[in-house]
Amino acid sequence: MTIEKTLFAAADKMRGAMDPGEYKHVALGLLFLRYISTAFGRLHDRLMEEEGPEVAEDVDEYAAEGIFWVPEVARWRRLSANSKDPKIGVMVDEAMREIERKNESLKGALPKVFGREALDPAVVTGLIDLFSNIEFDGTPKDFDLIGRIYEYFISEFASNEGKRGGDFHTPKSVVELIVDMIEPLKGRLYEPCHGSGSFMVQSEKFIDAHNGRRIDLAIYGQERNHTTYGLARMNLAIRGIGARLDWNPEGTLLRDAFPDEKFDFVLANPPFNVSDWSGDILAEDRRWKFGTPPVGNANFAWMQHIYDKLDAAGIAGVVMANGSMSSMSSGEGEIRRAMVEAEAVDAMVALPGQLFYGTQIPACIWILAKDKSNGIAKSAKLRNRRGEVLFIDARKMGALVPGSRKQKELSRDEIARIAGAYHAWRGEPDVGAYADEPGFCKAASMEEIAKHGHVLTPGRYVGAGAAEEDGEPFEEKFDRLTAELRAQFADGRRLEKEIEARLEKLS
Repeated sequence: MTIEKTLFAAADKMRGAMDPGEYKHVALGLLFLRYISTAFGRLHDRLMEEEGPEVAEDVDEYAAEGIFWVPEVARWRRLSANSKDPKIGVMVDEAMREIERKNESLKGALPKVFGREALDPAVVTGLIDLFSNIEFDGTPKDFDLIGRIYEYFISEFASNEGKRGGDFHTPKSVVELIVDMIEPLKGRLYEPCHGSGSFMVQSEKFIDAHNGRRIDLAIYGQERNHTTYGLARMNLAIRGIGARLDWNPEGTLLRDAFPDEKFDFVLANPPFNVSDWSGDILAEDRRWKFGTPPVGNANFAWMQHIYDKLDAAGIAGVVMANGSMSSMSSGEGEIRRAMVEAEAVDAMVALPGQLFYGTQIPACIWILAKDKSNGIAKSAKLRNRRGEVLFIDARKMGALVPGSRKQKELSRDEIARIAGAYHAWRGEPDVGAYADEPGFCKAASMEEIAKHGHVLTPGRYVGAGAAEEDGEPFEEKFDRLTAELRAQFADGRRLEKEIEARLEKLS
């Protein structure tokens, strides 16, 4: 069993009746505390040995190394030594408060829920003992290990929490795909609803994998949910990633935390199909360049907000429900047509089903570009793509995650194939020439898109069986409807016999 599964299995036994969403913050808060205390302890011990106690207690020495200062009351060895104390929860809350006092960048980010009467101290004790057994070897691999554990907890709890107001945790493979397509190496990156910070983390991994410099990418984000906002700050801090994150309780659409900022890259997984988004209040908003979004659905409000945040050559990757590609209700079809005709849509990707935790809603990716005649990727100028939209149908990709009967993920090869087709189509050097591939990808003209009524479902263009309006593949829908019809016929025959039997009794 992997370390992630071992940790989750042990922690899950301690959860008891606690809500999974609440427990996530308890477990991840302690994991964060364990890691920063370990990093602090290593440097503290080295400074004590080399420089003496005066230097070892100098806060600036730790800031210079990018390590958080951990006060004495918050150090893991103290908490571990007192883990069996009935007041251990209160001690952990005190530790969190002291860390925030000494580290301005963490103010308001850490959970202080451990000393509540409703939380059994045995849960806190068990987690402290569990995390005390994690071995670190003092190398950069520590970041990978703690990151893996952190991501596992986030995704595993997401699968247990399910749907919450149309807001779904973005699966790792979808994050990797969008980042690989967008290639955020240098400039300013923005997440309008950053969740746990997965796009930001993957962007930094992309930079490292391509020998870029982290200092070349400035990261911005805002989030409405305060606990998720704190989770993202811990998620980034545990990896040493700097970012400007704002907690925005009013919500991004109602009050943008960065009203005057423009960005080179926008990565987003907005909540799907949200009806309560203050659409009536924002009917005359300047962002609605392509048409006023319907009051009952925020999908195209998010899309237009994201497009508005792009600078002159900016590009965005947006996860959306499949309905956004074909809906004609409440003016959405007209907004989509206006976006296509204004060259705002660069590419569309239909994703396989069963990717998202807790929902079977099929999803797609919109790639938006502010100027399709321009743009730079890896220091090379892109070709003029005006008059075309690239369609990629990836619905047949993906495989079940080992140990799961319903959760799928894209493989690295599949991600590379999708991203590679997009890179070739937009004219990047060293990726080969682009060619349409029946059943997979197609560069469609504006005239062809118009013939389809500006419906952007890739299956209509690539030559495969077209997706139905609800996103269910034809073959699957045919099998399902055939089974339902047979069941109805069987019910009909049963009722017919029952009626005949009752008629015989009356005669």
